[in-house]
Amino acid sequence: MATRTDCLIVGGGIAGLSLAARLSRSLRVTVLEAESAPGYHASGRSVAFAHFGLGERIVRSLTAASLREFERTRGKSGDPITRIHPALHIARKCEMGALDDLAAVHERFGCRFDRLTGEQAAQAFPALSTGPDKVHAAILDQGSLKLDTDAMLQRHIAEIVASGGDIVAGARVTALEHSGDEWEVASTRGAFRCLRVVNAAGAWVDEVAKLAGCTPIEIEPRRRTVITLAGPPDTDVSRWPFVKTVGEGFYILPEGSGRLLASSMDQTPSAPCDAAADELDIAIAADRIVNATSLKIQRIEHSWAGLRSFARDELPLIGEADGAPGFFWYAGQGGFGFQTSPALSRVGEAAVLGLAFPADLAELDLAFSDFAPERLAA
Repeated sequence: MATRTDCLIVGGGIAGLSLAARLSRSLRVTVLEAESAPGYHASGRSVAFAHFGLGERIVRSLTAASLREFERTRGKSGDPITRIHPALHIARKCEMGALDDLAAVHERFGCRFDRLTGEQAAQAFPALSTGPDKVHAAILDQGSLKLDTDAMLQRHIAEIVASGGDIVAGARVTALEHSGDEWEVASTRGAFRCLRVVNAAGAWVDEVAKLAGCTPIEIEPRRRTVITLAGPPDTDVSRWPFVKTVGEGFYILPEGSGRLLASSMDQTPSAPCDAAADELDIAIAADRIVNATSLKIQRIEHSWAGLRSFARDELPLIGEADGAPGFFWYAGQGGFGFQTSPALSRVGEAAVLGLAFPADLAELDLAFSDFAPERLAA
């Protein structure tokens, strides 16, 4: 016999869990996660640093709204899920236009930031090499946040369960059929009936959509590789800022007192899979760090990779699928899923429940049309 629920969400990463927690305030929600535990793929492998160096207008507006919510909820109970940690955006001399544009973004959203010379940037992150083709100038954002990804996922899970919802792991969806005004969903952990299905399956959203008879939206999974390395001997790097190039290059940030995390910000197209770090991507990341800093990499201590999923225009997709009543897309959160999840989950809640678009997000010049799947139909 099928289990009844008000809303079934396919996918237990940050996208599905944050939306489920929001919807569980008014609906009975069931989350189906194909893997053995929530957050197994992209969400469990994210560095998750909230800053304005990602995306364009829409993503940055979502980030600004989410930072406000993080501030309101930070430290509410237990360990805080966010920690203020400066972000240093660095530029070569030929990238000053991009740095000026980023400074304008920080000004628009009222951020506390400083313009720095290359030498001042190296004082903040002592391993940086300076010069026109190295670090010529920088922006130091004083209000960026390091996010505790596991704490975020666990908080959402607790909210769902406390509201009477369910998280079902090891539940790969095998069939979706619309009958009357309900959806019948078959999975490896049983059958379900519901009025609403939300497709938040990350790299697998197109596969889930095909089961529902919907036209795929051509989500592209892209692999991102991260390495860990030792900091300088006898040096506490914990207060060093997160560093990111404004153009192609790398990011690097402290992980504890003696280690650093780094990535070349690779975006290698991939089929949906359990991603693993590629040797070439590891080598490229290490090479970029060595060329831009004084760090000596004796060995790569650890490496891993995750998939980030993008629509063609690299913006989120939220809305009801054409010709499939009660079947909603919630996809394409790319590499900004954690840092925009508070705002995006409110957009998703409004779309699923048929509510008005959140007024404070509208004040940031956002609208349902920015997220509507129909925009990709052309």
